[in-house]
Amino acid sequence: MAVDLDATQTEAMAALSAATTPEGLDAWKGAWIGGSGRLKSLMAGLKDVPKDQKPAFGKRLNELKAAIESAYEARRAEVDASAGPRGPLVDVTEPGTPVAEGCRHVLSRTIDEIVDVFGRMGFTLAEGPEVEDEWHNFTALNIPESHPARDATDNFYMGEQGGVKRLLRTQTSTVQIRAMERQKPPLKVVATGRVYRPDTHDATHYSMFHQIEGLYIDRGVSMADLKTTLVQFAKAYFGAEAEVRMRPSFFPFTEPSAEVDMKMRIKGEWKWVELGGCGMVDPNVLQAVGIDPEEWTGFAFGLGIERIAMRRYGIGDIRWLFENDARFLRQF
Repeated sequence: MAVDLDATQTEAMAALSAATTPEGLDAWKGAWIGGSGRLKSLMAGLKDVPKDQKPAFGKRLNELKAAIESAYEARRAEVDASAGPRGPLVDVTEPGTPVAEGCRHVLSRTIDEIVDVFGRMGFTLAEGPEVEDEWHNFTALNIPESHPARDATDNFYMGEQGGVKRLLRTQTSTVQIRAMERQKPPLKVVATGRVYRPDTHDATHYSMFHQIEGLYIDRGVSMADLKTTLVQFAKAYFGAEAEVRMRPSFFPFTEPSAEVDMKMRIKGEWKWVELGGCGMVDPNVLQAVGIDPEEWTGFAFGLGIERIAMRRYGIGDIRWLFENDARFLRQF
């Protein structure tokens, strides 16, 4: 039986040497070491070998298998190296497929445009963390412990750290507190960023959205300065015909307070749109950060960036801004 395997190995090696192309090697592999090749048949015939000859036959069969598989790998490397590249040739001088130009997200563009307008009015950009403590998100903004705005159902609380409760900020007003802590008056800043509230998602509400916060602290600042600032922004951003109106309202951190409406062009028509809130900074807020309200006054405003983008570009559903559908994003 050993003689037969020796002859088989000689035959296999001769056929392998005769294979000079990749196709020929593939054919040899199928005939000898493939799933239905000669080697598989020999192994299947091991059961018919007499019991006393099985150990020697099995050992020799394994040696044969290792030898021809090793020879095949070496021959494959040799043939591939001499054959050169396989498959269709590539013309390296042919121009490549053009890559489509990208564009900034409509929200990013809107934020940059708004910041640019306020920057021309002398406001500098301030930043603050999205994970806040209760002091910056509530207490320093004159929101008492009993206020419903602190309720767990209206906030994303994140547990305690060092005895301090943490939550995702609900408004960019937290940045005005941090700005006043870092810098004494006069100061004139705007802050943009994401804020979080557990709202049910629909066409006009989302649990994460963007705001721009404005703060101006100086001697003698009045409501007239606030309205002038908002009017100048509206005309610079929405057009010379844009208007601003302020409706009395209430916010714990401003007194007096007002809702801000701006008249902007929507599908060819000028309409009043509510964009946010504003007012004179409450004296309690100034005292909380060590600023004397007898010497300094100031105003603050907060505008919804999604609302501005939706009105300016005719977007009917806030959810479209966060779905990353390229068909929608390419429109801007």
